[in-house]
Amino acid sequence: MLTGIAVKPLNRFLDERGAFTEVMRRDWKDLFAEDEIMQTNLSVTYPGIIRAWHRHLRGQTDYFIALKGAIKICVYDEKTGELDEIVSTGQDMQVVRMPGHYWHGFKVVGNEPAMLLYFTTKLYDSANPDEERKAWNDLTIIPKSINGKAQDPRVAKTWDWNYPPHK
Repeated sequence: MLTGIAVKPLNRFLDERGAFTEVMRRDWKDLFAEDEIMQTNLSVTYPGIIRAWHRHLRGQTDYFIALKGAIKICVYDEKTGELDEIVSTGQDMQVVRMPGHYWHGFKVVGNEPAMLLYFTTKLYDSANPDEERKAWNDLTIIPKSINGKAQDPRVAKTWDWNYPPHK
């Protein structure tokens, strides 16, 4: 994984009443280090929709949790050409730490809308947003490795969010 990216599986406690899951604890130093959460947002996205690419250049870190549905999160380091992809679902919840200086985004995979709960370390300022954007199909996203593998058949090609997973 790229430096600063972290994935923390969340424990779901089930009993005859239902389920309970801790989604964020300040004492999870392995995940949060010294980060302080400033804002929480909920995004609902329809199947097949791609929300990409963007980055934050003023120090924002995001924490993603898929509550419902399934998303493929992609992170791209334009300096090294490394791309990481992480599938996150409401069935097997995890927190994904996303340092904002990387280009990142996600695609809803599966046939139901996805609910993404995300936490940020900076407040959103609509008058001066900390967001730089590229189109989801930007031709400059050309990975040299994917999840650390240079032999992946998608390497050295423009990133295709819709590449079939079975190839």
